[in-house]
Amino acid sequence: MPNPNDLDPSRSPLAFFGADLRRHRENADMSQRDVGKSVYCSGALVGYIETAKRFPTQTFAEACDKLFGTDGSFGRLWELVARCALPSWFREYPEFEAGATAIRTYQAQYMYGLLQTEDYARAQLRMGRHEDLEAAVEARMDRQRVLTRANSPEIWVVLDEAVFRRRPADDSVVRAQLQHLLDYRYDPKMVIQILPFSAGIPTSADGSFNLLTMDEGADFVYSEGVGTAHVMAHPDEFKQASFRYDLLRAAALSPEDSAEMIASLLEEL
Repeated sequence: MPNPNDLDPSRSPLAFFGADLRRHRENADMSQRDVGKSVYCSGALVGYIETAKRFPTQTFAEACDKLFGTDGSFGRLWELVARCALPSWFREYPEFEAGATAIRTYQAQYMYGLLQTEDYARAQLRMGRHEDLEAAVEARMDRQRVLTRANSPEIWVVLDEAVFRRRPADDSVVRAQLQHLLDYRYDPKMVIQILPFSAGIPTSADGSFNLLTMDEGADFVYSEGVGTAHVMAHPDEFKQASFRYDLLRAAALSPEDSAEMIASLLEEL
């Protein structure tokens, strides 16, 4: 965990919230564990929020106002945090991913990172012309450790058919990737669906997004643009995105039919 002293509170509302929480906690001569006990969460979560590695919930913010007597300032700041768009410095997404109990993702163009084989990841990342390709591949593979931990999250993946039609590598790499997907066919914590072209225009025509349900901290929606990462943690926004995701799942092929389609594509190769 990074030292809070190393964080710049001006870089985002989330970082400012964390810095302000730390300031009030230290002024009250309280430890992170003390604050956690007072607001009914773990001391570790308090530390994560102070270092901008977790989004606080509205309940947490209101509890901090009550604890420190701050007359609603944490609650008002939470409104900014919940609607913040994190800039390019946001590199801690894997930490958020590792703290999730459930992940729902829709991928419109590329294979979901947590499901990529190493060779497929290398082929895709090569297209982005990374200065250090192998470091980028290693980082992507490292993210996948979340799948093998004891309390791994439940994951629901909807892949647009375009993911399979746009192939970044030679047939041998694609075959291995398709077989890798089929290996999850009966995994109790993984569901994979394909949204076929025949389903028409998807309800998320504006692109891919992830929904993360957190063990501690606020649930949030994560998406990426050109050089930016966008996070929405307001409950209303999360609810709206969840409904959109449910529509995608409903329009997609069933998990069984999706596996059959993947097997058919594999046979074609």
